[in-house]
Amino acid sequence: MVVAGKIFRLSESLQIAEIAQRLGDYHIEQDYEEGDYRFKLTTEITGLLPKRNMLIGIYSHDYVLHVFHRGKIVPIPRTVEALCSFASQEGVTFLTIVEKKRLANLIANKLSEILFEKMGGVLEARIPPETLKRFHLKNPEDTKITFFDNVDIPNVNKLSLYGSDLINTSLFEDYGKHGDLWYVVARSREYGYVVGVTREASVTIFNLADKEKYLEYVSKEVYPLIVE
Repeated sequence: MVVAGKIFRLSESLQIAEIAQRLGDYHIEQDYEEGDYRFKLTTEITGLLPKRNMLIGIYSHDYVLHVFHRGKIVPIPRTVEALCSFASQEGVTFLTIVEKKRLANLIANKLSEILFEKMGGVLEARIPPETLKRFHLKNPEDTKITFFDNVDIPNVNKLSLYGSDLINTSLFEDYGKHGDLWYVVARSREYGYVVGVTREASVTIFNLADKEKYLEYVSKEVYPLIVE
């Protein structure tokens, strides 16, 4: 199993209780009509629960998917649900959305509108290349994949290294002289998870199925990379 998510930060630090108040009971319904089809599409936040200095909840929204059926294009309602977590650390309020990057970005913008009544209240979190390198150096023997971008070699956009012995090669240092470390896949010594981390704080755990354990890991291992 794989659990993917992305970490964001709020443009201003909010207390967990205030976030819960702003998000509580959020529920909007829209009527959708297309020919003979009528649906009620809902966007809501449910299950808000303070837990271990975090606030977790479920963001869900309905959308319409068009499918081919018996010679016709038919609208069918679908629901997307994503586990979300707010947590404060070192004066920064983080939002983690346990969903793949594209959908996580869309949900982050929607939560910004709910919390701040505007776009831009929820921002991408960033991990500097030097900090990402220190993350790799905590367990260099178990780093399996690295990507570099912002490469200064003409007509070369990205550089990558794969393999269990990449730390023993001079290529890692050579690539680091020509580009910035963008993505690392390594095994966490403390947790045993195989984790992929990007500079834009997208985090994938490749050997985990429990989303709450995912939140525990990013809180302890990834948030500190962002606030450094």
